[in-house]
Amino acid sequence: MDQFVKLRFLQRTLTEDKDRTAADSTNNKYAFRTVIGPPGSGKTTYCNGMYQFLNGMERKTTIVNLDPANETLPYPTDISILELISLEDTMENLQLGPNGGIIYCMEYLADNMDWLEEKLKACGDDYIVFDCPGQVELYTHNDAMKRILNRLEKIGYRLCCVHLVDAHYCTDAAKFISVLLLSLKTMLQLELPHVNVLSKIDLIETYGRLPMSLDFYTNVQDLSFLQYHLNQDPFMKRFQQLNEAMCSLIEDFGLVGFETLCIQDKDSVTKVVRAIDKAGGYVFGGLEQANESIFMTAMREGSEWNNYVQDVQERYLDSDDRHEDLERFAREYRADPEDGTEEQISDIRERTEGQKRVGFVDEQKHV
Repeated sequence: MDQFVKLRFLQRTLTEDKDRTAADSTNNKYAFRTVIGPPGSGKTTYCNGMYQFLNGMERKTTIVNLDPANETLPYPTDISILELISLEDTMENLQLGPNGGIIYCMEYLADNMDWLEEKLKACGDDYIVFDCPGQVELYTHNDAMKRILNRLEKIGYRLCCVHLVDAHYCTDAAKFISVLLLSLKTMLQLELPHVNVLSKIDLIETYGRLPMSLDFYTNVQDLSFLQYHLNQDPFMKRFQQLNEAMCSLIEDFGLVGFETLCIQDKDSVTKVVRAIDKAGGYVFGGLEQANESIFMTAMREGSEWNNYVQDVQERYLDSDDRHEDLERFAREYRADPEDGTEEQISDIRERTEGQKRVGFVDEQKHV
């Protein structure tokens, strides 16, 4: 099953169906950024930052607001769903709550896509960014958003989904597993080229210390270590089998990974832009139809990824010296357990016992 899904994602990324190819031959359209994510993940801030960044690099960009609850926009926009339907009026007339009102608005848009198509025609060949609502059920259960995106694909737009999640979820094992499941379900539901992003990476340790290095979370490595941390909580240990099943499911698909983003950091934004361009196919625009050239472009600069994660670790996480001291003391402690303060020994026991199971302390040099 997981191999089939991987092949399907690769096929959708590198090939086009006949209808879309015919449309592209007459009008080369790009709508790469379909920005989604839970409430508070920084979608609107991301869109505003990307609008300034992309226009600054002379890539003419238009932002489309598809969030009926977002009435105050920090970026200029010529297209907003508020011109079609208002969340406030929907809630008042249909006696719906905020979540139900947003779902109704998106279903109404899905049934009236002619309005959006007419608006998009005025954008010409602009690079389109869609700022979408934060209700996760729109991307996991309800089919309104999928219908909207499928319609855009059929008229010639190449879409790439950018899924933002707050980086602070990494500080809690249970929350991080929830984020992994949400990302996986969204990828399977929307069936689009997909880039998951840990936003607000500069604030990641304001909510707590990371028990592992950053590349563990970006690469989604051996999740058995997360299970160890969950089992330290008496309440979470009651759900040990459920946690193991969820981790196994995520690892079996092997689809989820993360980029990191600080929207105020030019280098970080550049890295995310390049990742999205590769995932969506924008980077292949000037290439001939040669598979060799396509795959060479896809692999270009891939070796820089590990160095980039290390740079992010050093720049935004204040834990490098602490981790190095802990690892050094761990080696000394195993050689002479009586050497060290009670606080140091307690800290080492808590933070390294599970890490030894995956060779984190003994074999991997933390940077």
